[in-house]
Amino acid sequence: MITTTDLTKVYRTRDREVTALDGVNLHVQEGEVHGVIGQSGAGKSSLIRCVNLLETPTSGTVTVDGRDLTALAGRGARPSAALRQARSRIGMVFQHFNLLSSRTVRGNVELPLEILGLGRAERRRKALDLLDLVGLAPHARAHPAQLSGGQKQRVGIARALAGDPKVLLSDEATSALDPETTASVLALLRDLNRQLGLTVLLITHEMDVVKTVCDSASLMRDGRIAESGTVRELLATPGSALAAALFPVGGPPPEDGDRTVVDVTFHGAATGRPLISQLARTYHVDVSILGAAMDTVGGAQIGRMRIELPGRFSDNVVPIGFLREQGLAVEVVTGAAPADAQASAAPTKEATR
Repeated sequence: MITTTDLTKVYRTRDREVTALDGVNLHVQEGEVHGVIGQSGAGKSSLIRCVNLLETPTSGTVTVDGRDLTALAGRGARPSAALRQARSRIGMVFQHFNLLSSRTVRGNVELPLEILGLGRAERRRKALDLLDLVGLAPHARAHPAQLSGGQKQRVGIARALAGDPKVLLSDEATSALDPETTASVLALLRDLNRQLGLTVLLITHEMDVVKTVCDSASLMRDGRIAESGTVRELLATPGSALAAALFPVGGPPPEDGDRTVVDVTFHGAATGRPLISQLARTYHVDVSILGAAMDTVGGAQIGRMRIELPGRFSDNVVPIGFLREQGLAVEVVTGAAPADAQASAAPTKEATR
Protein backbone atom coordinates (compact mmCIF):
# COMPACT_ATOMS: atom_id res chain seq x y z
CA MET A 1 0.00 0.00 0.00
CA ILE A 2 2.86 2.41 0.85
CA THR A 3 6.31 1.96 -0.69
CA THR A 4 9.29 4.29 -0.71
CA THR A 5 12.30 3.41 -2.86
CA ASP A 6 15.73 5.01 -2.31
CA LEU A 7 13.96 8.05 -0.87
CA THR A 8 16.26 10.99 -0.21
CA LYS A 9 15.51 14.43 1.18
CA VAL A 10 18.21 17.09 1.41
CA TYR A 11 17.47 20.51 2.89
CA ARG A 12 19.73 23.19 1.48
CA THR A 13 20.48 26.66 2.81
CA ARG A 14 22.96 29.20 1.55
CA ASP A 15 25.90 27.73 3.45
CA ARG A 16 25.02 24.12 4.33
CA GLU A 17 23.15 20.95 3.41
CA VAL A 18 21.27 18.66 5.80
CA THR A 19 20.37 15.13 4.66
CA ALA A 20 17.14 14.26 6.47
CA LEU A 21 16.44 11.07 4.49
CA ASP A 22 19.26 8.98 3.09
CA GLY A 23 18.00 6.25 0.76
CA VAL A 24 14.93 5.13 2.73
CA ASN A 25 13.28 1.91 1.55
CA LEU A 26 10.00 1.27 3.35
CA HIS A 27 7.08 -1.03 2.58
CA VAL A 28 3.78 -0.96 4.47
CA GLN A 29 1.30 -3.73 3.69
CA GLU A 30 -2.35 -2.94 2.96
CA GLY A 31 -4.53 -2.91 6.07
CA GLU A 32 -1.74 -2.89 8.65
CA VAL A 33 -0.69 -0.36 11.27
CA HIS A 34 3.00 0.42 10.81
CA GLY A 35 4.98 2.46 13.30
CA VAL A 36 8.14 4.41 12.49
CA ILE A 37 10.10 5.13 15.64
CA GLY A 38 13.33 6.94 16.33
CA GLN A 39 14.91 9.78 18.24
CA SER A 40 14.45 13.44 17.37
CA GLY A 41 16.33 14.25 14.19
CA ALA A 42 16.17 10.68 12.86
CA GLY A 43 14.10 11.80 9.86
CA LYS A 44 10.67 10.50 10.89
CA SER A 45 8.67 13.66 10.19
CA SER A 46 10.49 14.28 6.91
CA LEU A 47 9.56 10.73 5.88
CA ILE A 48 5.84 11.11 6.55
CA ARG A 49 5.72 14.53 4.86
CA CYS A 50 7.40 13.03 1.80
CA VAL A 51 4.90 10.16 1.74
CA ASN A 52 2.08 12.58 0.89
CA LEU A 53 4.44 15.00 -0.87
CA LEU A 54 3.94 17.87 1.54
CA GLU A 55 7.72 17.83 1.12
CA THR A 56 9.09 17.08 -2.34
CA PRO A 57 11.74 14.34 -2.17
CA THR A 58 15.18 15.20 -3.52
CA SER A 59 15.29 11.79 -5.19
CA GLY A 60 13.62 8.39 -5.04
CA THR A 61 9.97 7.41 -5.41
CA VAL A 62 6.84 7.24 -3.24
CA THR A 63 4.06 4.87 -4.25
CA VAL A 64 0.71 4.87 -2.44
CA ASP A 65 -2.09 2.50 -3.44
CA GLY A 66 -0.30 1.66 -6.67
CA ARG A 67 0.25 5.27 -7.77
CA ASP A 68 3.68 6.85 -8.02
CA LEU A 69 3.07 10.19 -6.31
CA THR A 70 6.49 11.53 -7.24
CA ALA A 71 5.58 11.13 -10.92
CA LEU A 72 2.40 13.18 -10.31
CA ALA A 73 4.14 16.07 -8.58
CA GLY A 74 4.55 18.24 -11.63
CA ARG A 75 6.75 21.31 -11.64
CA GLY A 76 6.73 24.42 -9.53
CA ALA A 77 5.40 25.02 -6.04
CA ARG A 78 1.75 24.18 -6.79
CA PRO A 79 0.79 20.49 -6.85
CA SER A 80 -0.69 19.10 -10.04
CA ALA A 81 -4.39 18.24 -10.26
CA ALA A 82 -3.48 14.55 -10.39
CA LEU A 83 -1.46 14.85 -7.17
CA ARG A 84 -4.26 16.74 -5.42
CA GLN A 85 -6.68 13.97 -6.39
CA ALA A 86 -4.30 11.28 -5.11
CA ARG A 87 -3.79 13.19 -1.86
CA SER A 88 -7.54 13.25 -1.25
CA ARG A 89 -7.29 9.51 -0.51
CA ILE A 90 -4.57 10.08 2.10
CA GLY A 91 -5.68 11.36 5.51
CA MET A 92 -3.24 13.22 7.78
CA VAL A 93 -3.40 13.64 11.57
CA PHE A 94 -1.07 16.25 13.05
CA GLN A 95 0.61 16.50 16.44
CA HIS A 96 -0.82 19.94 17.28
CA PHE A 97 -4.34 19.33 15.90
CA ASN A 98 -4.28 22.29 13.43
CA LEU A 99 -7.94 23.12 14.07
CA LEU A 100 -9.48 26.46 13.10
CA SER A 101 -10.53 28.22 16.31
CA SER A 102 -13.19 30.27 14.51
CA ARG A 103 -15.05 27.17 13.30
CA THR A 104 -17.15 24.75 15.26
CA VAL A 105 -16.17 21.10 15.58
CA ARG A 106 -18.51 20.26 12.73
CA GLY A 107 -17.16 23.16 10.68
CA ASN A 108 -13.60 21.86 11.05
CA VAL A 109 -14.60 18.43 9.81
CA GLU A 110 -16.54 19.99 6.92
CA LEU A 111 -13.55 22.02 5.70
CA PRO A 112 -11.97 19.32 3.46
CA LEU A 113 -15.47 18.47 2.20
CA GLU A 114 -15.90 22.09 1.10
CA ILE A 115 -12.60 21.86 -0.76
CA LEU A 116 -13.84 18.68 -2.43
CA GLY A 117 -16.95 20.59 -3.59
CA LEU A 118 -19.69 18.77 -1.66
CA GLY A 119 -23.00 20.58 -1.11
CA ARG A 120 -23.99 21.96 2.29
CA ALA A 121 -26.46 19.19 3.19
CA GLU A 122 -24.03 16.44 2.17
CA ARG A 123 -21.19 18.09 4.12
CA ARG A 124 -23.33 18.33 7.23
CA ARG A 125 -24.48 14.73 7.02
CA LYS A 126 -21.01 13.35 6.46
CA ALA A 127 -19.40 15.48 9.16
CA LEU A 128 -21.97 14.35 11.74
CA ASP A 129 -21.45 10.71 10.71
CA LEU A 130 -17.69 11.09 11.17
CA LEU A 131 -18.08 12.80 14.53
CA ASP A 132 -20.31 9.96 15.62
CA LEU A 133 -17.63 7.49 14.48
CA VAL A 134 -14.99 9.12 16.69
CA GLY A 135 -17.36 9.60 19.64
CA LEU A 136 -17.85 13.38 19.38
CA ALA A 137 -21.35 13.78 17.97
CA PRO A 138 -22.60 15.66 21.11
CA HIS A 139 -19.83 18.26 20.61
CA ALA A 140 -20.62 19.17 17.00
CA ARG A 141 -21.56 22.76 17.90
CA ALA A 142 -18.63 23.33 20.27
CA HIS A 143 -15.48 25.27 19.38
CA PRO A 144 -11.95 23.84 19.74
CA ALA A 145 -11.24 26.01 22.80
CA GLN A 146 -14.01 24.15 24.65
CA LEU A 147 -12.45 20.71 24.05
CA SER A 148 -9.79 18.67 25.82
CA GLY A 149 -6.60 17.66 24.01
CA GLY A 150 -7.93 14.18 23.35
CA GLN A 151 -11.20 15.55 21.95
CA LYS A 152 -9.29 17.95 19.67
CA GLN A 153 -7.27 15.04 18.32
CA ARG A 154 -10.48 13.09 17.66
CA VAL A 155 -11.73 16.06 15.63
CA GLY A 156 -8.45 15.95 13.73
CA ILE A 157 -8.97 12.26 13.03
CA ALA A 158 -12.57 12.83 11.87
CA ARG A 159 -11.35 15.59 9.54
CA ALA A 160 -8.62 13.28 8.17
CA LEU A 161 -11.31 10.71 7.33
CA ALA A 162 -13.50 13.17 5.43
CA GLY A 163 -12.14 12.22 2.00
CA ASP A 164 -12.73 8.47 2.56
CA PRO A 165 -8.99 7.78 2.57
CA LYS A 166 -7.41 4.38 2.15
CA VAL A 167 -4.30 5.55 4.01
CA LEU A 168 -4.08 7.47 7.29
CA LEU A 169 -0.83 9.19 8.25
CA SER A 170 -0.25 10.14 11.88
CA ASP A 171 2.63 12.47 12.76
CA GLU A 172 3.23 12.17 16.53
CA ALA A 173 -0.53 12.37 17.05
CA THR A 174 -0.37 11.34 20.72
CA SER A 175 2.85 13.01 21.89
CA ALA A 176 1.00 16.03 23.36
CA LEU A 177 -1.53 13.88 25.25
CA ASP A 178 -1.52 12.34 28.72
CA PRO A 179 -1.14 8.52 28.99
CA GLU A 180 -4.84 7.79 29.51
CA THR A 181 -5.90 9.96 26.58
CA THR A 182 -3.11 8.48 24.45
CA ALA A 183 -4.48 5.00 25.12
CA SER A 184 -8.00 6.02 24.05
CA VAL A 185 -6.78 7.69 20.82
CA LEU A 186 -4.65 4.65 19.95
CA ALA A 187 -7.64 2.38 20.57
CA LEU A 188 -9.67 4.59 18.21
CA LEU A 189 -7.01 4.35 15.50
CA ARG A 190 -6.91 0.57 15.84
CA ASP A 191 -10.73 0.41 15.66
CA LEU A 192 -10.74 2.57 12.52
CA ASN A 193 -8.05 0.40 11.00
CA ARG A 194 -10.24 -2.66 11.48
CA GLN A 195 -13.64 -1.13 10.70
CA LEU A 196 -12.62 0.83 7.61
CA GLY A 197 -9.72 -1.30 6.37
CA LEU A 198 -7.38 1.68 6.72
CA THR A 199 -3.65 1.35 6.26
CA VAL A 200 -2.10 3.46 9.04
CA LEU A 201 1.44 4.86 9.11
CA LEU A 202 2.35 6.19 12.56
CA ILE A 203 5.32 8.39 13.35
CA THR A 204 6.22 8.25 17.03
CA HIS A 205 9.05 8.38 19.53
CA GLU A 206 7.08 6.40 22.13
CA MET A 207 7.76 2.66 22.41
CA ASP A 208 4.37 2.10 24.06
CA VAL A 209 2.64 3.29 20.88
CA VAL A 210 4.38 0.60 18.83
CA LYS A 211 3.69 -2.01 21.49
CA THR A 212 0.02 -1.09 21.83
CA VAL A 213 -1.23 -0.62 18.28
CA CYS A 214 1.32 -1.58 15.60
CA ASP A 215 1.42 -4.74 13.50
CA SER A 216 4.86 -3.86 12.16
CA ALA A 217 7.51 -1.25 12.81
CA SER A 218 10.65 0.41 11.51
CA LEU A 219 13.48 1.95 13.50
CA MET A 220 15.03 5.08 11.98
CA ARG A 221 18.54 6.33 12.67
CA ASP A 222 20.32 9.18 10.92
CA GLY A 223 17.84 9.30 8.05
CA ARG A 224 17.95 5.56 7.36
CA ILE A 225 15.81 2.55 8.21
CA ALA A 226 17.94 0.55 10.66
CA GLU A 227 15.41 -2.26 11.24
CA SER A 228 12.02 -3.14 9.81
CA GLY A 229 9.54 -6.00 10.07
CA THR A 230 6.53 -7.26 11.95
CA VAL A 231 6.74 -6.72 15.69
CA ARG A 232 6.77 -10.48 16.16
CA GLU A 233 9.66 -10.91 13.70
CA LEU A 234 11.66 -8.17 15.36
CA LEU A 235 11.17 -9.68 18.81
CA ALA A 236 12.47 -12.99 17.49
CA THR A 237 15.55 -11.40 15.88
CA PRO A 238 18.76 -11.76 17.91
CA GLY A 239 20.36 -8.41 18.65
CA SER A 240 17.31 -6.36 17.55
CA ALA A 241 17.63 -2.87 19.03
CA LEU A 242 13.90 -2.32 18.60
CA ALA A 243 13.04 -5.53 20.47
CA ALA A 244 15.38 -4.58 23.31
CA ALA A 245 13.77 -1.14 23.55
CA LEU A 246 10.20 -2.52 23.41
CA PHE A 247 10.86 -5.11 26.09
CA PRO A 248 13.85 -4.15 28.25
CA VAL A 249 14.82 -7.04 30.52
CA GLY A 250 17.32 -5.52 32.89
CA GLY A 251 20.69 -3.83 32.87
CA PRO A 252 23.99 -5.10 31.51
CA PRO A 253 24.66 -8.79 32.17
CA PRO A 254 27.27 -9.85 34.76
CA GLU A 255 30.82 -10.19 33.45
CA ASP A 256 31.47 -13.57 35.07
CA GLY A 257 33.01 -15.70 32.32
CA ASP A 258 31.78 -18.89 33.94
CA ARG A 259 28.12 -18.03 33.53
CA THR A 260 25.94 -17.98 30.40
CA VAL A 261 23.33 -15.24 30.07
CA VAL A 262 20.63 -15.61 27.43
CA ASP A 263 17.61 -13.52 26.40
CA VAL A 264 14.54 -15.61 25.66
CA THR A 265 11.46 -14.38 23.75
CA PHE A 266 8.09 -16.09 24.35
CA HIS A 267 5.07 -15.72 22.09
CA GLY A 268 1.93 -17.59 21.16
CA ALA A 269 1.13 -20.69 23.23
CA ALA A 270 4.61 -20.64 24.79
CA THR A 271 3.67 -17.68 27.02
CA GLY A 272 1.39 -19.94 29.08
CA ARG A 273 3.79 -22.87 29.45
CA PRO A 274 6.21 -23.35 32.39
CA LEU A 275 9.20 -23.82 30.10
CA ILE A 276 11.84 -22.35 32.41
CA SER A 277 10.83 -24.62 35.30
CA GLN A 278 10.73 -27.52 32.83
CA LEU A 279 14.26 -26.66 31.79
CA ALA A 280 15.47 -26.62 35.40
CA ARG A 281 13.82 -29.96 36.24
CA THR A 282 14.76 -31.81 33.05
CA TYR A 283 18.44 -30.83 33.00
CA HIS A 284 18.97 -30.30 36.76
CA VAL A 285 20.28 -26.83 36.11
CA ASP A 286 19.98 -23.84 38.44
CA VAL A 287 18.34 -21.03 36.46
CA SER A 288 18.60 -17.45 37.70
CA ILE A 289 16.05 -14.96 36.33
CA LEU A 290 17.77 -11.59 35.89
CA GLY A 291 14.80 -9.71 34.40
CA ALA A 292 11.52 -10.21 32.59
CA ALA A 293 8.79 -8.31 30.78
CA MET A 294 5.46 -9.39 29.34
CA ASP A 295 2.79 -7.43 27.51
CA THR A 296 0.11 -7.71 24.84
CA VAL A 297 1.22 -6.77 21.32
CA GLY A 298 -1.32 -6.80 18.50
CA GLY A 299 -3.75 -8.76 20.66
CA ALA A 300 -1.22 -11.50 21.48
CA GLN A 301 0.89 -11.97 24.59
CA ILE A 302 4.63 -11.61 24.09
CA GLY A 303 7.30 -11.82 26.75
CA ARG A 304 11.06 -11.56 27.10
CA MET A 305 13.19 -12.96 29.87
CA ARG A 306 16.90 -12.72 30.69
CA ILE A 307 18.16 -15.83 32.44
CA GLU A 308 21.54 -16.98 33.71
CA LEU A 309 22.82 -20.56 33.47
CA PRO A 310 25.87 -21.93 35.33
CA GLY A 311 28.87 -22.62 33.12
CA ARG A 312 30.03 -21.40 29.73
CA PHE A 313 28.08 -21.72 26.48
CA SER A 314 29.72 -25.07 25.70
CA ASP A 315 28.28 -26.42 28.96
CA ASN A 316 24.76 -25.24 28.06
CA VAL A 317 24.34 -26.27 24.43
CA VAL A 318 21.70 -28.88 25.31
CA PRO A 319 19.57 -26.69 27.65
CA ILE A 320 19.65 -23.83 25.14
CA GLY A 321 18.74 -26.27 22.38
CA PHE A 322 15.75 -27.39 24.48
CA LEU A 323 14.45 -23.80 24.62
CA ARG A 324 14.83 -23.39 20.86
CA GLU A 325 13.02 -26.67 20.24
CA GLN A 326 10.03 -25.21 22.11
CA GLY A 327 9.78 -22.45 19.48
CA LEU A 328 11.46 -19.76 21.59
CA ALA A 329 13.90 -17.17 20.25
CA VAL A 330 17.12 -17.40 22.25
CA GLU A 331 19.96 -14.89 22.07
CA VAL A 332 23.19 -15.65 23.93
CA VAL A 333 24.28 -12.42 25.63
CA THR A 334 27.42 -13.68 27.42
CA GLY A 335 29.15 -17.01 27.73
CA ALA A 336 31.33 -17.06 24.59
CA ALA A 337 28.76 -18.46 22.17
CA PRO A 338 30.17 -19.16 18.70
CA ALA A 339 28.90 -17.03 15.82
CA ASP A 340 27.01 -19.90 14.20
CA ALA A 341 25.08 -20.47 17.44
CA GLN A 342 23.99 -16.84 17.47
CA ALA A 343 22.94 -17.02 13.83
CA SER A 344 20.55 -19.85 14.65
CA ALA A 345 19.04 -18.11 17.67
CA ALA A 346 15.76 -17.21 16.00
CA PRO A 347 13.15 -19.98 15.76
CA THR A 348 12.28 -21.42 12.37
CA LYS A 349 9.06 -20.40 10.61
CA GLU A 350 7.67 -23.83 11.42
CA ALA A 351 8.36 -23.38 15.12
CA THR A 352 6.65 -20.00 15.29
CA ARG A 353 3.41 -20.93 13.57
